Amino acid sequence: MLPMEDKKDAFERLLHIMDDLRAQCPWDKKQTFESLRNLTIEETYELADAITKGDIPGIEEEIGDLLLHIVFYAKMGEETGAFNIKSAIDKLNAKLIHRHPHIYGDVVVKDEEEVKQNWERLKLKEGKKSVLAGVPSGLPAVIKAYRVQEKSGKVGFEWENKGQVWQKVEEELAELKQAELSGDQAHIAEEFGDVLFALINYARFINVDPESALESINQKFIRRFNYIEEKAGESFDGMGLEAMDALWNEAKSKGL
Repeated sequence: MLPMEDKKDAFERLLHIMDDLRAQCPWDKKQTFESLRNLTIEETYELADAITKGDIPGIEEEIGDLLLHIVFYAKMGEETGAFNIKSAIDKLNAKLIHRHPHIYGDVVVKDEEEVKQNWERLKLKEGKKSVLAGVPSGLPAVIKAYRVQEKSGKVGFEWENKGQVWQKVEEELAELKQAELSGDQAHIAEEFGDVLFALINYARFINVDPESALESINQKFIRRFNYIEEKAGESFDGMGLEAMDALWNEAKSKGL
C-alpha cells in the first residue's frame, strides 16, 4: 500500500503545477467553467471506454486527466472566491460521513441494498426535493433510465420479481405493435420508448448493466463489420447482403 505521505506529495505537486499553468500558459489562462465543460465530458467518455476495454494503463491515464479537470475547476473557483479545492473536499468528506452512519455512527445495515436505501432517505432529509433530483438531465438516455428506476426502486416503487417485469416488457411490445398499425409516428416513438424503458428495468432484475451490454454489442458489430470490409476489399460496394452475411458468419466463427 502506498504511504499516505506519498499520496499527499503527489497531490500537492499537482496543485502547484495547476497554479503555474493558470498563471503562465496562454491556453490555461483563458479557460472558463464553460469552455472546459465539453472537454470534461470527453475525458469522462474516454475513461468509460478504457474501463469497457479492460485497459488498466488507459484507466490510470484517464483518471489522471479527469483529476486535472477537477483541480482546474477548483482553481477557477478559488480565483473568484466562490470555493476552493479544500472547501470542495471538506464538503465531500462531511457528506460521506453523514451518508454512511453504518460506518461512522451506530446504524446497523444487513446488506448493500439497505445501504442504498438509507443513502436515498438521507438525501431527502438534506433538502433534496425529489428522490430523482440527483439524476443529471444530461445523462445518456439508457443510463438515465437505469438510474431513475434504481433510485425510485430504493424507496419502494419497484416490481416484486423479474417475472412481473418481463410481463411488462411483453405488454409494451404488444402496444408497440398496435401503435405501428395506427401509423401515428409520434405514438409509435412513444411506445418504442416504453419498450426500451421496460427492457432496461428488466436488465436491472437480471443484474445486467444495459449501457455496458449495449456498448459491448456495438463493439462486436464494429469488429465484424470491419472484417467484412477488409475481406471484401474493392468489391465491398454492391456485394449484396447474402455475401456480406457469409463474411459476417465467418467473422463470428473466428470469435470476432
